[in-house]
Amino acid sequence: MVMNTLAYDEQGLGLPVVLIHGFPLNRKMWQPQIGALAESGCRVICPDLLGFGESPLADQPVTMSLYADALIRLLDHLDIDKAVVGGMSMGGYVLLNLVERYPERLLGAMYLVTRAAADDAVGREKRTMLAAEVENGNLLAVPEAFVQVLFAAQTPGERPELVSEVRRWMDSTPAKGVVGGLLAMRDRDDYIERLAGLNLPSLVVGAEQDMAVPPEHARGLADGLPDAELKIIPGAGHMANLERPDLFNQALLEFLAKF
Repeated sequence: MVMNTLAYDEQGLGLPVVLIHGFPLNRKMWQPQIGALAESGCRVICPDLLGFGESPLADQPVTMSLYADALIRLLDHLDIDKAVVGGMSMGGYVLLNLVERYPERLLGAMYLVTRAAADDAVGREKRTMLAAEVENGNLLAVPEAFVQVLFAAQTPGERPELVSEVRRWMDSTPAKGVVGGLLAMRDRDDYIERLAGLNLPSLVVGAEQDMAVPPEHARGLADGLPDAELKIIPGAGHMANLERPDLFNQALLEFLAKF
């Protein structure tokens, strides 16, 4: 389905749950979750962020606030007053913005293989250089850089079809959406010193073999938030929801059962 700003999938009835995808992906990454959560009694909404998947490109410079505002408009469109929101990686950066700016619209937060810290100077420079490469016509620069750090060491050998599918999702992302996401991540706020003020029931999920966001970031998030529980998924990399969907779904369902 497509509203005036965001494309989204919706399944189930009950507790509203929004899942925000990572970079440079789209809502298809939640395939192992949407049915499982819907069957458990949730109304699951999986949107494409602006510039990703089937959602339109933004008509102004992209920020985490812009992504967040579009999600709030989607909740309004769906007549959802409050939802539990989960964000994976870049989606977690959007979630931090949502929790800070729209706490009255969230019942709970699920921080999924993400971090509270902003990029350091080296990280910002890498994003600037990648964005420039894409703008100069090298559309493969981002998929080739990111696919190297998305999976646990054993996954490419054991599940090459999964790696290929994720690569296709990345390859399909429009260049302008990729550049917008890179620059929005580069310029995002640092939340390390602000976590204590994000007072919502929270779940933090890390992955044991995550090369993109090592699990110490999940531990730091859980320690800094005032009301958080921590789950580390064994045998999984950054795409933990696809690599170990059984354990990932169990962690989400146990948390969602509280609402």
